[in-house]
Parts: sequence; structure tokens; C-alpha cells
Amino acid sequence: METGLKGKVVIVTGGASGIGLATARRFALEGCRVASWDVKDGEAQEYGIFQRVDVTSAASVESAVEEAAARLGTVYVLVNNAGILRDGQLVKYKDGALAGVMSDEQFDAVIGVNLKGVFTCTRAVVPRMIQGGGGVILNASSVVGVYGNFGQTNYVATKAGVIGMTKVWARELGKYQIRVNAVAPGFIATEMVQQMPEKILQSMLGHTPLGRMGQPEDIANAYAWLASDQASFITGTVLSVDGGVVTGT
Repeated sequence: METGLKGKVVIVTGGASGIGLATARRFALEGCRVASWDVKDGEAQEYGIFQRVDVTSAASVESAVEEAAARLGTVYVLVNNAGILRDGQLVKYKDGALAGVMSDEQFDAVIGVNLKGVFTCTRAVVPRMIQGGGGVILNASSVVGVYGNFGQTNYVATKAGVIGMTKVWARELGKYQIRVNAVAPGFIATEMVQQMPEKILQSMLGHTPLGRMGQPEDIANAYAWLASDQASFITGTVLSVDGGVVTGT
């Protein structure tokens, strides 16, 4: 089936590893020109370029968008995939005494990358999409943004916020032929998820009807489909790719 993506320019944030890397590769298979952004080391791929970008910095993002457009052409797809974890309970008591709290640093770091980063990147790219006649913005939410998760006040806040921004931007940008959707992964076999305590991972797998973790390629395939002409009448939605975990909860 024709996807309409061949030759399109795609930016993938958090593209050095995990879901981001799988997504960059997936768009390359569609014949896209890809700019992968990350703060970690990465290598320029045959299908595009690697740029070291701090998504929390407006100056870094604006400079990277300008460079990507100059080298590859008008940006058509932005995948806001970059994200971090800094888990901890809001307040933890042990033996009747306060044992810890989620620190300001933990909260602010996650908000900065997972929420402000999505805002900063989208704000920088949208004017170019408008000038180019349209585009697609795809935001990484999470199933925990829908139903919450123990020990993840900061992370859940960002993923719920991403859903809200997705719906706002779908309303604001539709008149410019820009579609905005979110993908809500379940538990995917990435380095970030595998940092979670084994007890929590096993608990979540127990609530997943398919009984396994997803693979980064599962999410990459969802992004590619939502960006394609096959999804041309879909905007403002949140697509759960979670093995049924929400159903099983």
C-alpha cells in the first residue's frame, strides 16, 4: 500500500537508541530522509543525519531545525520521542518515619525533557510545516499517562500532559493540514524500561493480555502508519500500543 512518505523529511528526537532508533530506521525503510536527535552519542546513518540536540534548550532546538532543513529539506514529520525516567514515591514512610520524597531535581528533570521538550520541538518545527503546506506531529505518551503508575508522579504528569497538548494542537493546527497524534506504548523492551524494579515489571506483565513486553519496532510501526497517507483523516487521537495492558488493568 502506498504510504506517501517516500522522500519526506523526518525528525526523531531521542533517536540514538531504543524506540527512537527503531523509529528512525522504520522511516528510512519508507524512503524518508531522517534527522535523529539526541544528547547521547550517535552516528550519522546512511538514511540521514545525526544531530546532538538538547530538547530542553530552545536555542539548541532552533539551531538543529534550521540545520536539518538546510541539509535535508522541509520537515514533514516530527516524532517527539525523547524521554527520561527519574522514579520515586512522592512521599515514602518506613517504620513510621519519613524515609524520602521525590526531589525537585527529579521532578524538574523529567518535566524538562518529557513535557517541555515536546513543546519546544513542536514550536520550532510548526512554522516550517505551515510554510511547507502541512505535516505530521507524533508525540510519545504512555499507558501510564492514562491510568497512572506507582512511583512515577513526574513521568505520569508528563505523559498525561502530552495527551493534552496533542489534543490542543490537533485543534489549532488542523487548518494548516498538520495532523497531531500521540502513541501510548505499554511496557517496551528498552533500556529505560528495563531500569525499573523487577517486581514492577513482572506485575505489569501479569496485567498484559498478550503476556510479553513489546519491542521498539512495534512502536516504530505505529508511528510510521500514523504519519502515512493511510492515516490521513486521523488527528487528535491517542493510539495505545500496549499488548492490551489497559484492558487487562
